[in-house]
Amino acid sequence: MTMIKQFSVLGAGSWGTALAALLANNGHPTLLWGRDKSQIKAMQDSHENKRYLPGLMLPAALNFTSDLNHVLAHSEVIVLATPSHSFRSFIQQLKPWVGKDHSLIWACKGLEKNTTKLCHQVVIDELGSLDNVGVISGPSFAKEVVQGLPTAVAVAAENEEYANLAASWFQGDNFRTYANTDIIGVEIGGALKNVFAIAAGISDGLNFGANARAALITRGLAELIRLGTQLGARKETLMGLSGIGDLILTCTDDLSRNRRFGLALAKGLTIKQAMAEIGQAVEGISSSVEAHNLANREQVDMPIVNEVFAILNADKNPVDAVRSLLARAPTSEML
Repeated sequence: MTMIKQFSVLGAGSWGTALAALLANNGHPTLLWGRDKSQIKAMQDSHENKRYLPGLMLPAALNFTSDLNHVLAHSEVIVLATPSHSFRSFIQQLKPWVGKDHSLIWACKGLEKNTTKLCHQVVIDELGSLDNVGVISGPSFAKEVVQGLPTAVAVAAENEEYANLAASWFQGDNFRTYANTDIIGVEIGGALKNVFAIAAGISDGLNFGANARAALITRGLAELIRLGTQLGARKETLMGLSGIGDLILTCTDDLSRNRRFGLALAKGLTIKQAMAEIGQAVEGISSSVEAHNLANREQVDMPIVNEVFAILNADKNPVDAVRSLLARAPTSEML
């Protein structure tokens, strides 16, 4: 590959901002793009993302723009950190600009609406191959990354050499990266953990205790492994940072939007009221639909996913959903 001249991060939310700050701190010329011109100007003036990461200063070397054409014309590595529901549309915009000397990394987590496709499948649809592309995922709250707190994630690509190269771009003093060639495993963990985080939030909001939370996380992992391996993921990946690591993080800490959303539902808020209280995208809402559909298509038993789906899409009472889980017939733990 040619020498890297410019990194660009598309998406000025909390995670996109954190990744841009990380790359800039690692010495890479980095440009952060956002569609809101007033927000971007404020960030350029203050070097702070007051909307999503208030009080945290960003590197002086980090630059900002709302001109997407400028970004695409001058970037050799593009990091896509937009909401998963807009992933395909952004890949379509990138298509005329991305050549063999460009690299693409995405930090989006989710399943595409209606198709249930993972992000790498969308990339194949639109770009025709997985050359020089990869995904970064793992237990990583944006706030802690910007604060410089220790973090470890996985960077996956089909080609091992490229996975190692991409991992090296993000590796920093307090940010450790592990290369992986199991794109399916890394993506499915990120796509489903938000559904289980909603379940954990509901359970804790109903004061069901630590035992119930541990059971939800453990059985959620079992569901993740069943579906992931059915799709071709490696079990070792699902037992790693982007699987169980991200699952534990999002189910147990209130920095997780999806966990807080579950807590709000348990308080009696409607879905609309809970979303308004969070104030940011709650990826687990749409993921619950696609995960439910994918499980049915693949004929994989996923009772926790099914109950979260019923709460969010069939007005099932959260208490009744928990009772349904507990009332299931006894079975082997290995199933």
